[in-house]
Amino acid sequence: MPASPSGPVTSRTRSWWGWGYTDAHPDDAECVALGALLPGTLGRPLPVPRVTDLSIGRPGVTPPTALAHLATTDPGVRAAHAMGKAYRDVIRALCGRPGRIPDLVARPTDDREVADLLDWAGGRGVAVIPFGGGSSVVGGVEYRGDAHRAVLSLDLTSMDRVLEVDTVSRSALIQSGALGPVLEAQLRPHGLTLRHFPQSFEFSTLGGWLATRAGGHYATGRTHIDDFVQSLSVVTPAGTGTSWRLPASGAGPSPDRLFLGSEGALGVITEAWMRLQERPCHKASASVAFADFQQALEAVRAIARSDLSPANCRLLDPGEALLSGASHDGSSVLVLGFESATSPVDGRLASAMDLALAHGGRSAHVERGGHSGRGGTPAADGGAPADTAVSAWRSAFLRMPYLRDGLARMGAVVETFETAATWDRVPALIDAVRTEVGAAATKATRHPATVNCRLTHVYPDGAAPYFTVAVAGRPGDEVRIWDDIKAAASEVLHRYRATITHHHAVGRDHRPGYDLQRPAPFALALRAAKDALDPQSILNPGVLID
Repeated sequence: MPASPSGPVTSRTRSWWGWGYTDAHPDDAECVALGALLPGTLGRPLPVPRVTDLSIGRPGVTPPTALAHLATTDPGVRAAHAMGKAYRDVIRALCGRPGRIPDLVARPTDDREVADLLDWAGGRGVAVIPFGGGSSVVGGVEYRGDAHRAVLSLDLTSMDRVLEVDTVSRSALIQSGALGPVLEAQLRPHGLTLRHFPQSFEFSTLGGWLATRAGGHYATGRTHIDDFVQSLSVVTPAGTGTSWRLPASGAGPSPDRLFLGSEGALGVITEAWMRLQERPCHKASASVAFADFQQALEAVRAIARSDLSPANCRLLDPGEALLSGASHDGSSVLVLGFESATSPVDGRLASAMDLALAHGGRSAHVERGGHSGRGGTPAADGGAPADTAVSAWRSAFLRMPYLRDGLARMGAVVETFETAATWDRVPALIDAVRTEVGAAATKATRHPATVNCRLTHVYPDGAAPYFTVAVAGRPGDEVRIWDDIKAAASEVLHRYRATITHHHAVGRDHRPGYDLQRPAPFALALRAAKDALDPQSILNPGVLID
């Protein structure tokens, strides 16, 4: 049955240069306080950049009359579509060098308009950069190079409707431009949820999640958006196709898998049938402290190998726990959360706690709650007191990207990267990253660096460590330092055969590591697919394959 097209409307202003909403950015005083945490940062913050200070040239191309109503040349809109939200992007904007600003931003409303825009761009040599919420942290939504006469940013957020809900099969047909809150608001009247809540939930779209094989908040079970896909509709320069909607199939290579993770280089995902779930009403969570990080790793491995399937199983090392306010005594902290739409979860939480305590954990705080009032909160522990480790972590999780931008204004270099490896390599990998990436950051800046780690997702056979590197930079040299840190991190990951990315995508920043990771025959097949589907090479040039 059709679903209502109406979603939540906010009057808050999105930042063109930094994360999230402008009214949530740290003010100057908070930036100074953040800078005091890192020796060597600036005495006062860099000013907030203004679009009016940028040098934005006239568009190098004009759309035909039939498509003109879909496109804008507004300088502010163009600047906001010039890049994503990586540290590299933020510091370039702060320095007034945001990179190649697109000539046009187009907002199609259906598949036919997407196809028409691709046809026009292909005939004019215009690069097309598919754009959802713009939250990419890997250079996935910007144009680099000069091989095309002009650049069109294809903003899909006008295609944001839940078109149909099948309550019998518990699935929905959803347009790819729906931002997380818009999507969930349309599913809520049906008592259903997609249950995919990445940290960027407010500022990213279904199409972006699909095109980047995004990971959600939940630590076990269905952790990636791939797990929810029934079928995809994709518009390519070579034509439009829709896969059959099926619960499963063994009919040859999956057509959906070709486009999941393709990052807009092979086609534009416009619609998807997605598997849904009933909204959870039973929730419980707890935090467990560990004096020994290695024991904490063993505890997490034991829980991951059980059949308990926690929604949250997030391990914070001492630095991460301190930064989030979850611990102040040098302990590592394990945040556990369970939820269910059908039955109480207290027993599963108790069993997970037993495993954690048997591996040296101590002094847990247990929280129980019903439905979360947010509806799309990245936590499995609603209704908790604000002074608990679980709640402190949850608040820090949502606030952290804003604090990164505040540190950037103080001249700090802040890099986050994530990976995944099998359990036999995880402990040594974490130690190597802490030691070698920390040393590289210190060598590049001559300042002491902080390297923190947390586990974001866990599996029976491995885990996904997520690292945060922070160090005072040198004015005007921040991007080069960031590149050096990225290169050092990529080398360690490759040496330990850990993936270049677990859930942040490849984009342009991870291309060197991705080129080393993928098998050579697969690279040939990907190149052939690119040539067949995008013969003019206009779709997101430089992403995944040259």
